[in-house]
Amino acid sequence: MSALLTLIRVLAKPGARQGRLETDGLSLHCALGRGGPVADKREGDGGTPLGDWPLRQLHYRADRGGAPLTALPSRPIGRLDGWCDDPADPAYNRPVRLPYPASHETMWREDGLYDLVVELGYNDDPVLPGKGSAIFLHIARADYAPTEGCVALAEADLRRLLARCGSETILRVELA
Repeated sequence: MSALLTLIRVLAKPGARQGRLETDGLSLHCALGRGGPVADKREGDGGTPLGDWPLRQLHYRADRGGAPLTALPSRPIGRLDGWCDDPADPAYNRPVRLPYPASHETMWREDGLYDLVVELGYNDDPVLPGKGSAIFLHIARADYAPTEGCVALAEADLRRLLARCGSETILRVELA
């Protein structure tokens, strides 16, 4: 494996729903949130938060291609895995087990978008209710349609990027 990346830059114009992910030797097309890049992220606004976000952990569907090569901590996604997106719930912006009584995302998805999903260190230390949840780096739709606030890449591009990522890698979302 080549040297691990320390910084990945996501460049986007104000209001853009797509951008460029750039790092040492790579320039990749990516999807962004339907609200474009935002400085003041709020739950449900569809914005991709500007700033520096550590790559915390890779979650992957073991039944769909398995774990990619990466130095990130990794864990398989199970059918009962979810992510709480209810600002009033004590588990807000945290993983939960399903069924869960509060609003949540299901991590085991049939559309393939979360077959590879990297948990970003956004609004997690500390968690602030209403500042946004479930901000991930994951697989993009074929047409790079907007996300709910995440950064998304083609699966092959994401696998190639993950091979160069570790716990010290930072994803920086900035205006182009």
